[in-house]
Amino acid sequence: MKFLTPAAALALLPLAAAAQDSATLPTKPAAKPAAKPAAKGAGKDERIATVNGVAVPKARMDFMMLTQRQRGTQDNAETRAMMREELVNREIIVQEAQKSGIAKSTEVQNQVDIARQEIIVSAYLNDWVRKHPVSDAELQREYDRAKAETGDKEYRARHILVDTEEQAKSLIADLKKGAKFAELAEKSSKDAGTRERGGDLDWSPPSRFEKSFGDALGQIDKGKFSEQPVRTRYGYHVILVEDVRQTRFPSLAEVKPQLQQQMVQNRISELVRGLRAKAKVE
Repeated sequence: MKFLTPAAALALLPLAAAAQDSATLPTKPAAKPAAKPAAKGAGKDERIATVNGVAVPKARMDFMMLTQRQRGTQDNAETRAMMREELVNREIIVQEAQKSGIAKSTEVQNQVDIARQEIIVSAYLNDWVRKHPVSDAELQREYDRAKAETGDKEYRARHILVDTEEQAKSLIADLKKGAKFAELAEKSSKDAGTRERGGDLDWSPPSRFEKSFGDALGQIDKGKFSEQPVRTRYGYHVILVEDVRQTRFPSLAEVKPQLQQQMVQNRISELVRGLRAKAKVE
């Protein structure tokens, strides 16, 4: 069940802390030690402080407070007082950075440019997602598709992977003579991921594997191994089915957040591919 794998937050929707911090950098340096005066229309209620004549806007505080609330920080007088001190300190340091010339260095300007791009990309994609939501009907269809693809059974199986059909047939002959499947897998399988476990694939639905392999699982009786090699793009397999059980497929309510997140991510990927296809990249 591919969509059941917990995913991280949307990979294409970052709002990096560095970008938030860089957003406080003024676009122009202070002209003189007297500093740039506050905008004429800026009243005291629109700023939280003035540093060397430069206003620290309330909007900056509001934005940073919003990001802190999203992280679980309480929005109260104490937090805002601490935030005010932080923003005042930042403004003081930024002014000193402007005087020293470090803010104009190539390294800093590159970081500011990257941060700007991240913020704009994040804002655009978030807005696009809001305008193109995944409907409940679409969620239901994708859930039904995944459920049908998974099937009603899952198998506890082992396998031995080799390069040629002759090698696989030789292993089957050894099994018929009484050889232990796990021992043969440890000795002969080229699947490094399962070889040390005696070829153990754990519990899996047929849909996890290539079609020929998945189909073979359903044709092998419990406790039996494949009488003929099974071919996939990786080579030839000998398969042992140790056990079979009914699939316990989660309800839509249980997987809805993960499924919705995956569908949104898929849509974003399609959007980016479409934009890339129309762009002239040289």
